[in-house]
This record gives sequence, C-alpha cells and structure tokens, in this order.
Amino acid sequence: MKVLTVVSHPRVHSLTFSAAAKFTQGLRDAGHETEILDLHRSGFNPVLWEADEPDYSIDRKIYSPEAEAEIERMNNHDALAYIFPIWWYGLPAMLKGYIDRVWNNGFAYGSNTLHHQQILWLGLAAASNEDFAKRQYDKMISHQLNVGMAEYCGITNSRVEILYNTLDTKQETFDKLLTQAYHLGLYYDNYSKAVHS
Repeated sequence: MKVLTVVSHPRVHSLTFSAAAKFTQGLRDAGHETEILDLHRSGFNPVLWEADEPDYSIDRKIYSPEAEAEIERMNNHDALAYIFPIWWYGLPAMLKGYIDRVWNNGFAYGSNTLHHQQILWLGLAAASNEDFAKRQYDKMISHQLNVGMAEYCGITNSRVEILYNTLDTKQETFDKLLTQAYHLGLYYDNYSKAVHS
C-alpha cells in the first residue's frame, strides 16, 4: 500500500517525530510505500478562509491551490496515518486546520467520500492510560476520530492508538513507546498482530 503519513508537531526533535520515524520504518519493512507530510515545515496554513469554506449548493467546489494540492496528494495514496501529540484531549490546531481545509465537501464527504482503505490515528499523550480511561477521554477521542470523522467520510477501517506517559524520561519508557510505533507500522494492515507484538 501507499500510505500518506501526516505528522503534526512544532519540533522535529520531539518524541512525536521519533515515533513517526519508527512507524514509517515499520511500514517500509513490511513492504509498504510512504510519504511523510510534515505540516509545520511544509508551510501549510491551517487557517480556513473563504476560498476553502464548503459550498453546499454545488457538488464539488474548486478550493484554494494549497488545499487542492493536498487533495491531490491524498488521492495519490491508498491509506492514511496521522501522528500527533494529544493536546486538550484532541487534535493539535495545525492538524485540525489541515483536516478542515483538505477533508472538504465534495472530496471527503457530500457528493464524494474518501477512497482510502484505512486510517491510523497515532496520538501521543503525557497522561497515563488509567488517567484517560477514568474520564473516558480515550473513548471520546476514538469516537470523534473513528466515527465522527473517518466513518463520516467513508472509511470504516479506522483506529486510534495512543502512546501514553510520554513525559516519563526513563529510557526504557521511550524504547517501549518507539517499539509500539514501529509495530504499528510493521503490522499496519494486520492490526491484531500490532497489538499483540
């Protein structure tokens, strides 16, 4: 498969980018192709202006050149992966703005839906899985991304994976998180192996 891997973090020397590197290594080791889109360093503008506002009176509006270029990039891939820090129990503004502008009416929903076979949402959280589960933040994020966004846009094979305790500075914690990221790439199209590896 050709997988578009979209990474959102202001620092390249971050755990998010280290996880992205391990994930894409896993993809390649499994025989997949991948392109990495670094939203910050690509210069992508996450602010939605009039040119990219949906027009529900027509089937497919022509959006701004920047949005249309990203739509074309998505069209050139079979599957998607988004790697990001979880801030305020959701997507960072950069990634949310990308989706607002690119997953647009007439392309991702409405008269058309996304053609991609599957999506992985890989979030990195400072808190523990127990903290997330206590208030059901894990379920909230999964429902929003898998149902409210992916399924709404035609992709039923969508899953959320969260790497927890990212502020733990122990080397063994980092190693464990990066190994998880690698396995998610290696078994991207075989989820049961990824979670049991």
